[in-house]
Amino acid sequence: MLRKAVDEKFITWGYQMEREHIIKQYDEELNEIRARILEMGGKVETMISNSIKALVDRDSELADRTLLSDHEVNHLEVLIDEKCLEVLARRQPTARDLRFITLALKIVTDLERIGDQCGSICNRVKELNEEPPLKPYIDLPRLAESAARMVRESLDAFVRGDEVLAMQVCDNDRFVDDLNIQIQRELLTFMMEDPPTITRALKLNYISKYLERIADHATNVAEMVIFMVKGKDIRHTSVS
Repeated sequence: MLRKAVDEKFITWGYQMEREHIIKQYDEELNEIRARILEMGGKVETMISNSIKALVDRDSELADRTLLSDHEVNHLEVLIDEKCLEVLARRQPTARDLRFITLALKIVTDLERIGDQCGSICNRVKELNEEPPLKPYIDLPRLAESAARMVRESLDAFVRGDEVLAMQVCDNDRFVDDLNIQIQRELLTFMMEDPPTITRALKLNYISKYLERIADHATNVAEMVIFMVKGKDIRHTSVS
């Protein structure tokens, strides 16, 4: 009887140790996904900053280097997707962990598209740098800064599970939309008053629209954070 009790104790101890090891590995895998997403977010945030710096400084070489960064963003998307699918298959997460993994798969898609938008900005910048500047760039850098901040804060909210910060990102999208409309109206005035500026004004209009779309992707991430934390889908509804 004593030996049987000892054997059962060791079996229980071994099971607990194995379970703790599995839980530790699982936590490490989730942390790896979080870290990779932050790395990807950091790269696209740098791409936003550099693409606008290339415009303001008329630096086509910086635009080219920024275009190359998109390959790194695409590579990270593949790595994160593979890790998420591996965790889904091996761990079969439930409840909040399941929402975390499935939303991570969606978030990297938004981040990849932000990288694509930055690439489009750089292509327009290179074209604009071959012509005389149309005007001093004041509002476009403001728009880029706001979009980049929204990307950063939406990812911070995702990693921390912070629904308040996520809601703030959603609210800030209105400022970006309004500023984009203001820029478009100003550029339309240029085109109406001075037709030779139409080509350059259109390219700047594209850049403004690309930045507005970046902010939309950040808003998508923030909305998904709210769903992850509260289990409430606020897409296509007012967040006020």
